[in-house]
Amino acid sequence: MQAIDHEVLQHALDWLQETRPWLCTIVKTLGSSPRPVGSVVVITDDGRQVGSVSGGCVEEDLVERLRAGEYAGERPELLEYGVSAEENERLGLPCGGRITLLLQRLDETDRPWVESVLAALDERHCVERHLDLTTGTTSLEPVAHFTSLSLSAKALRQCFGPRMRMLLVGAGQLAHSLAELGLAMDYEVMVTDPREQFLAQWEGPPVDLVQGMPDDIIREHAADRHSVIITLTHDPRIDDMALMEALSTDAWYVGALGSQRTTDKRLTRLRQLDIPEEQIARLHAPVGLDIGSKTPIEIAVAIMAQLTRLRRQPEAA
Repeated sequence: MQAIDHEVLQHALDWLQETRPWLCTIVKTLGSSPRPVGSVVVITDDGRQVGSVSGGCVEEDLVERLRAGEYAGERPELLEYGVSAEENERLGLPCGGRITLLLQRLDETDRPWVESVLAALDERHCVERHLDLTTGTTSLEPVAHFTSLSLSAKALRQCFGPRMRMLLVGAGQLAHSLAELGLAMDYEVMVTDPREQFLAQWEGPPVDLVQGMPDDIIREHAADRHSVIITLTHDPRIDDMALMEALSTDAWYVGALGSQRTTDKRLTRLRQLDIPEEQIARLHAPVGLDIGSKTPIEIAVAIMAQLTRLRRQPEAA
């Protein structure tokens, strides 16, 4: 679920007003690949592009082929890159890597489904695109969870979902480091803190800073299953309030900073507050992988590593 999908589809929609852009999707990889299956790029005949299916060299070659008119665009077509060692070297693909692209030329008949996908993303819903490879027609199906791309001889099934939102409770130094890494890894990052002075002293990257009580902020901004909530203040009055609300939501991940001793005390308090055991079991605490982290950036790396590992598990998508 990449935020770039929204940007790609929005440009595709805009460019449909003046031309017939190409929507190119990675549908298969073999060996190493710079971009995962499902990555998309939209390209116009005059060379404009948004999105990525490689480090750039594949896009350059693809633009040249499209400008030369090598593909008619009457129906979706498959194109494979990396079929030889020479091509891998020329295109900068990892050794032995292959990617298969699906080229689809859009026209005005595609406008409704593109608009519908964008609307679903704005509402933080998942939707699955069913593309008939024979006719080039697309239908959509709302889905509860993100699904993996699948390709058959007759159809493509591709899911579009909202960007994962990371809400950091506490605007301290660790939040700075986590926000940097989160943005670099395509999370939508928000920072909240009820303490006005902490937000006023924020020196981290440009993210949404929201002052308010953490339970209110969570209910409003991070209650769906595409949300990550991490408490970082070391103040039980703030963190516990946030966790009580977070653990009752559909948030995909809830984590709390602290040592094992701090965590044990926190769990005792949550049980005293009659938080159900099934909710407490959802808490990742101490947050992050145990890699001996000490500094803020090391702790941030451990947290992002845990999130990455969990997101790579099939059931977490």
